[in-house]
Amino acid sequence: MKTSPIMMLFYVGLGTVFGLVLSRSGAADYNYIQGMFLLEEFQLYGIIGTAVAVTAPGLYLLKRYGKTVTGAPIQFERKPGHRGNVFGGLLFGAGWSITGMCPGPILVNIGEGKLYAIAALAGTLVGAGAFGVLYPKLQGILRLPPLQVGTGEG
Repeated sequence: MKTSPIMMLFYVGLGTVFGLVLSRSGAADYNYIQGMFLLEEFQLYGIIGTAVAVTAPGLYLLKRYGKTVTGAPIQFERKPGHRGNVFGGLLFGAGWSITGMCPGPILVNIGEGKLYAIAALAGTLVGAGAFGVLYPKLQGILRLPPLQVGTGEG
C-alpha cells in the first residue's frame, strides 16, 4: 500500500508535534536524563508513567474493538522473550545514560541545534549497522531467534 502525500504530511506533522512535546517537557534534555538515571530528578519518571497510563487503555480498546482498513480485527503478536532482550536492554540503557538521548530525542536535540547530538546519531547508525553485521555470529553464541527482515505487513 503506497502512502499518499497528504498522509506523509500528516505523519511529518505528528512527528513535529511529538518532537515539540519531547523538547518542551524536558524529555530530550541531557541534564534531566542524567538526573533521572542518578535518581536526582523525577520529572521524566512522571512523563514516562503518564505515557504508560494514557497508552495502556488505548491499546486495550484497540485490541478489543479495533479494526484494520480491511475490517479485520487488530491483532497484537506476543513476542517471545530471549537472552537478546536482556543484552539489548543493557546496551540501550547504557547508550541512553551515556549520551542522555535515545533515538527520538537525538533528532530533537539536533533540531534544537545541539551539535553533540550528531555524535550520538553517528553512534546509533554505526551500532545499528554493527548489529546487522554481527547478528548471525551472536545468534549462535547467545542462542537468539532468527532475525526477521522487512517491515512486516501493513
